[in-house]
Amino acid sequence: MQNPLLQNFSAKHHAAPFREIKEVHFLPAFKALIEASETEINNIVNNPEPPTFENTIEALAYSGQQLDIASSIFFNLNSAETNDEIQKIAQEVSPMLTEFSAKISQNEQLFARIKKVYDDSQQYTLDTEQQTLLTETYKGFVRSGALLNEKDKARFKEISIELSKKSLQFGQNVLAETNHYFKHITDEKELAGIPSAVLQQYREEAKERGLEGFVITLQYPSYIPLMTYAENRGLRREIALANGKKAFQQNEYDNQHLIREIITLKQEKAKLLGYHTYADFVLEERMAKSPEKVTAFLHELLVKATPYATQEIEELKSLAAADGIVDMQSYDHAFYAEKLRKAKFDIDDEELKPYFQLEKVQDAVFGLAEKLFGLHFKETDEVQKYHDEVKTYEITENGQFKALLYADYFPRKGKRAGAWMTSFRNQYKKDGVDHRPHISVVCNFTKPTADTPSLLTFQEVTTLFHEFGHALHGVLADTVYPNLSGTSVKWDFVELPSQFLENFCYEPEFLKTFAKHYQTNEILSDEKIQKISDSKNFMEGYQTLRQLGFGLLDMAYHTRPEKVEDIKTFETEETIATNLYPTNPETALSTSFSHIFQGGYSAGYYSYKWAEVLDADAFQYFKENGIFNPEIAAKYKKLLSSGGTKDPMELYKDFRGSEPKVESLLKRAFG
Repeated sequence: MQNPLLQNFSAKHHAAPFREIKEVHFLPAFKALIEASETEINNIVNNPEPPTFENTIEALAYSGQQLDIASSIFFNLNSAETNDEIQKIAQEVSPMLTEFSAKISQNEQLFARIKKVYDDSQQYTLDTEQQTLLTETYKGFVRSGALLNEKDKARFKEISIELSKKSLQFGQNVLAETNHYFKHITDEKELAGIPSAVLQQYREEAKERGLEGFVITLQYPSYIPLMTYAENRGLRREIALANGKKAFQQNEYDNQHLIREIITLKQEKAKLLGYHTYADFVLEERMAKSPEKVTAFLHELLVKATPYATQEIEELKSLAAADGIVDMQSYDHAFYAEKLRKAKFDIDDEELKPYFQLEKVQDAVFGLAEKLFGLHFKETDEVQKYHDEVKTYEITENGQFKALLYADYFPRKGKRAGAWMTSFRNQYKKDGVDHRPHISVVCNFTKPTADTPSLLTFQEVTTLFHEFGHALHGVLADTVYPNLSGTSVKWDFVELPSQFLENFCYEPEFLKTFAKHYQTNEILSDEKIQKISDSKNFMEGYQTLRQLGFGLLDMAYHTRPEKVEDIKTFETEETIATNLYPTNPETALSTSFSHIFQGGYSAGYYSYKWAEVLDADAFQYFKENGIFNPEIAAKYKKLLSSGGTKDPMELYKDFRGSEPKVESLLKRAFG
């Protein structure tokens, strides 16, 4: 039986042959590709020629390409289209890949060659990208234990394998808890206040389960409307409780022990490498540089935002008091925030949704990319998809193929919650060939029904722009080496392109081009568009404190792991300055905090706020000179296309002419 993962992909643009790839192919493919990659490494190590930049550093950068592609395919499927078999394979494959990675990073002969080139770097004439590759390669090996003694190397490898298993299990537990819960309701009166379009969605969910009436799940397109519109406070409490209890229920999916094990292992890993804490280890390679600087940054924003947040909550409490609620809780927030937003700006998400048909919003973001960067998008059916709902697009620039885009927008049982951008293949150049990237944008928007297309809330509009900002970082990549391409940048720089693009959603000039009623094609009124723009900073204080709470909790876990005994007690104590509502002893945010316990945001969640400083400052530059200014767009395109080839602060200064100013964010947020 031929294994498609072991063949050269013959489809157009060398796209992945998803229809031909079966679960049974993955394990043998990984074993074969790891072996092939080991051969590539051995060829570098056993090269009789003295080590040079070309035969060692460059050769290593280009090695393992087929393994990287197979890994991207597999782990992207595990996030967007998983099943029990894929999850089982993941538990076997993750430690295999971690062990292989550790084997490379602790290969003494390979490191000796790298160190020789690094030590002799003054003898080479290297351009900026080559110098960056050399420095990052050397540091990467040191940070992966290359300078450790044999005993510590063995332990470092064990820790890495354990962390890969436990992080994977953490995410699988969250997904299982999300999928297992549903609330079945037969009496429509219990759903008073919920818009008819959402009720139809609940009916469709019930129908899919073979039930009469309505079904509410913990998937965001189901959960968020209920919390926003349901007049039934008891129901809001029940659903919020179910959501807050995910992986915090003393059952087989409980993540509390995994949290303690993960942070303990990370701390041990950092100590082995000579760092005081895991946060010190991580932040050495970020723009922020140290836990002290991150904590100071978060507290500076906390001081500025708290008075605004407190005032916002007092307004909501006044509204709730008019309904007889004197003990306002977190599960009341979205409901009364929506009431206040409607009162202040006369904006109702359900009234706006008909003006934000998914296809039109997508066309708008495509059009923006064309106007700013000269990109063109054309849907294609010439490449295979991993699910029928996925749409694929060829992206070109000046008639030349630029990238392949996969767009996957709707929730499914096998897809984790949230929204993300990823890639199936990175951009790089080799032997005169520019290998273009295959990018994927994955979201969980409301599905179309029998008589209504997918209509987005305004928050979902900004979500699509956010993820597409990440996608542009990959699409525009123009680097020589794959490990410096696209989003391969410092982690606290990676959110700049995504958050930057969200700004356009609030610009009346741009909104008018696509906010059109899906039935009549009527443009949303100037008054409503202006109110959307004016409402940009609505509840900004509250949202800022919420993000700061996540960031402070993340730093606490990764600077003081020895203090973590009871998960709920620890998170309550560490977020007390940002908590604007009473905490519920039955719920915990940590046990489903996948960003830091499964994803790559460990000791890095602050980067969302850090990048807000960058994006506010960058967009201010556009605002001062015209939001479609071609000269500034060209400079921004250069920043995006450069990937990780240069220090991000230098890239930013090349674009802006100066370092970003925190005042730009404070001015945008609080005036």
